[in-house]
Amino acid sequence: MKVPFRSLSDMFTHAFSSYFDRPMITSFGTVYTYGQINALVTSFSSFLLNELKMKKGDRIALVMPNVQQMPVLLVGALRAGVTIVNVNPQYTSREMHYQLLDAGVTAIVILENFADRLSEIIEYTMVKNVVITRLGDMMSPIKGFALNLVNRLFNSTGRGVRFHGYYSFRQAIRLGAKSPVEPEPVDPDDIAFLQYTGGTTGIPKGAELSHYNLLTNIEQALLEYGSILEKGEEKIISALPLYHVFALTINFLLISRIGGHGILVVDPRKIHRLVKIIRDFKPTILTGVNTLYNALTYDRDFSKLDFSCLKLVVGGGSSIQKSVAERWQELTGTFILEGYGMTECSPLVCVGPIDQKCYTGNIGKPTAYTKIRIVDDGGADITEVDKPGELWIKGPQVSRGYWYREHDNEQSFTDGWFHSGDIGVWKEDGFIRLVDRKKDMILVSGFNVYPNEIEEVVSTHEKVVEAAAIGVRDKGSGERVKVFAVRSDPSLTEEELIRYCYQYLAHYKVPKYVEFVDSLPKSNVGKILRAKLRERENNGTANGQ
Repeated sequence: MKVPFRSLSDMFTHAFSSYFDRPMITSFGTVYTYGQINALVTSFSSFLLNELKMKKGDRIALVMPNVQQMPVLLVGALRAGVTIVNVNPQYTSREMHYQLLDAGVTAIVILENFADRLSEIIEYTMVKNVVITRLGDMMSPIKGFALNLVNRLFNSTGRGVRFHGYYSFRQAIRLGAKSPVEPEPVDPDDIAFLQYTGGTTGIPKGAELSHYNLLTNIEQALLEYGSILEKGEEKIISALPLYHVFALTINFLLISRIGGHGILVVDPRKIHRLVKIIRDFKPTILTGVNTLYNALTYDRDFSKLDFSCLKLVVGGGSSIQKSVAERWQELTGTFILEGYGMTECSPLVCVGPIDQKCYTGNIGKPTAYTKIRIVDDGGADITEVDKPGELWIKGPQVSRGYWYREHDNEQSFTDGWFHSGDIGVWKEDGFIRLVDRKKDMILVSGFNVYPNEIEEVVSTHEKVVEAAAIGVRDKGSGERVKVFAVRSDPSLTEEELIRYCYQYLAHYKVPKYVEFVDSLPKSNVGKILRAKLRERENNGTANGQ
């Protein structure tokens, strides 16, 4: 597939030039133009190359929510040819340590709020340089000071944490501006992102997404949505975090490609504030997961908004429930366009037609230049309608593989075909419907949660013999984690075990339900049978809820 740019850096250079005076992002009420962001990007890129002596292909971690520094850091690193490793700011120090070490990260930029977690594990990583930024670092002195003061008053974590030789964000920009440098050209096959995912095995792995992978996925999205999008005029609300591949590609890369204006939302869980932003900003595009759309439809003030500007609503991360889609359409007069993607595919794979008018439960058809096979357990193609099999995906947006994971690559990639681990069926006219997940991954509000990790943490409790984790249905988040645990000490309570998990797991991974059992179902070789636990749960024989 031909693309108009050699790299993402070239794409942004074109966007900065074409839309120089137009607004690029709004954050905390401050608007930044493409030209303003470009100046900061140039300085940050020069800082990485001159001051930190980073080379093309070196890895830099970004531990950032949706704040105004994020676009500067993303594009600055891409321009320097440095590979970006996005780290979820909700991660505990244990989770952060694993990802930094696995990716071989040598530099990191982290929001001050989360720096305490880094301080606990940095000596056990390869990180040599740390940049700490604060919420108000890109604002006017008065506004920035006020925001930083309020943040420190209400967020004690990270306060006063220091590292040997660390830089502040403002210092990095000043140093880069003193000695601007022209980076060496970035090649299409260079790795732009190591985007971490559990894939189909549950062990977090870095999917190698090249500049070409992402550029093609942007153009594929344009082929699907471009007929209703106007360059330099679109406005999108980024309630999903840009460290998530869905928002990264659609809300940032695609929108920047067409000169759009995005508003960054730090905490979309504050629904009343989000509704106010939607009211004031009047977006033309919205993206979200099922839980977000569900919460909005139940908000009283949301139903009073004017939706006449809204032309495209996209759902991703997890399936959109029929009840949510129908309530949304009734309230807004717009339809949630559901698609399907995988981290390993940059992520867009399938999308429903933009003229679709009602809920179908399908994920649409393969996007342009994308091939999909549905295969049986023997790898033979299934062509019959409604006969389930595993989705295999091939296209220019598909990753070359996982970072230093030879065995996983052999299991997940065959002659350019990616084995998704998802079970689907063909429907009429080439549409596809997902019916199940081949493995045991749990989806909590669009985030992947892997049972192996939960079980490992629970089993380290001194009063637990063994444990198994499954996903159970939840109206608020789609699924929540439930743990079945065998106790060695009957004094262990559900509350005690959940408190223990909060020390080692991001909050969305922490079990909501715990059921203590005498034993766990196992195969004849001793493997815990999670499917039996799910079956028991669905039949109502479990009492954990």
